[in-house]
Amino acid sequence: MQNRYSAWSLLRGAFSGQRNWSPAWTDAAPKAAYDVIVVGGGGHGLATAYYLAKNHGLNNVAVIERGWIGGGNTGRNTTIVRSNYLYPESARLYDFSLKLYEGLSAELNFNIMLSQRGLVLLAHSRHDLDAMSRWANAMRMNGIDAGILSRDEVAAMVPGLDMSPQARIPVLGGFTQRRGGTARHDAIAWGYARAASALGVDIIQNCEVQGFVQEGGRVVGVDTTRGRINADRVGIAAAGHSSVLANLAGFRLPVTSYALQAMVSEPLKPVLDTVVLSPGTGAYLSQSDKGELVIGAMLDLFPSYAQRGSFAVTQSILAGVLALFPAYARLKMLRQWAGIVDVVHDSSPIIGATPVPGLYINCGWGTGGFKGIPVGGWTLAHVLATGENHPLAEPFALSRFVTGRLIDEAAASGIAH
Repeated sequence: MQNRYSAWSLLRGAFSGQRNWSPAWTDAAPKAAYDVIVVGGGGHGLATAYYLAKNHGLNNVAVIERGWIGGGNTGRNTTIVRSNYLYPESARLYDFSLKLYEGLSAELNFNIMLSQRGLVLLAHSRHDLDAMSRWANAMRMNGIDAGILSRDEVAAMVPGLDMSPQARIPVLGGFTQRRGGTARHDAIAWGYARAASALGVDIIQNCEVQGFVQEGGRVVGVDTTRGRINADRVGIAAAGHSSVLANLAGFRLPVTSYALQAMVSEPLKPVLDTVVLSPGTGAYLSQSDKGELVIGAMLDLFPSYAQRGSFAVTQSILAGVLALFPAYARLKMLRQWAGIVDVVHDSSPIIGATPVPGLYINCGWGTGGFKGIPVGGWTLAHVLATGENHPLAEPFALSRFVTGRLIDEAAASGIAH
């Protein structure tokens, strides 16, 4: 695909107040019927629509979003991508997603600003070191890069850490995945939206689903604030609101929604060129291209749909960051927010069919939804197009909560991001 904007057209558009710029995607009005409707205009929903069109040749597809695309968790996270998971099923799923990320700028002809700066998990005890050694060995057995870091190697990779004998939180070593890093969250949404729209997908904003139309026990469409829209199949990719939509369809999900906080500091010169995660404090941070320190927190451990989080967690995470990096004590915080994450009992996603024929779902990513966007879209598109789960997604079917074959990745997901 050729870039549609020359340097002259960009300059002309800028001086015209952007009035001469053509939209990146078409803001469509709903048609009466589609082959597939995807409910949720975040990263997972937009990726699903794109892969339906690209991989399966289905372009009579609509993405329905009750607000604006990318306005939910896709725009309310800390942008970390990684695949350092323990179990083979998770390792395959997340590393496939990371590989898609690695080629996504070229795939979409849209710069997602992928920065594979690596990530470092800090070990604060001998127990942490033992657990990280097991973790790294499991990753290597699964064909994924991983490394154990000595105390001196951590100090060299993460300047500013308090490594003194008087440190409140000692650092004994660490663990790294050098292919991990960050990507630009809104670029993911915009890139998938533009590419899907170019392939004929309708992107319908400000259109809230109020119910599912069922005939003969099968979903055949949705009732929305903009009228009824029929479809052969419907997919849900709505993160923390998945259980609300499931209730509308008449079944329950093993999902609890929590607020997951993040915040950014005032900009400063480059001081941190990797992602740092501290399991002992629940804090993690990186530095954005604008110079802000992007700080993430653990879950607010009470069910909530509030996109702000509690002061107690904010205070706890900032205290942990300052214990690790005392030099940051004088930084001012600019913004704070929360996303609504969908947590299940084994901290692994749910991908595939629901108990209601014609209705499929991609949810349960909990604190790891952003890094799973490409594979979440790829696998939900596969089951919507073929009726069969993709091999990568088969272990993550809803039926595992009946069979008891859970994939307990709580440790890998314990750092909330």
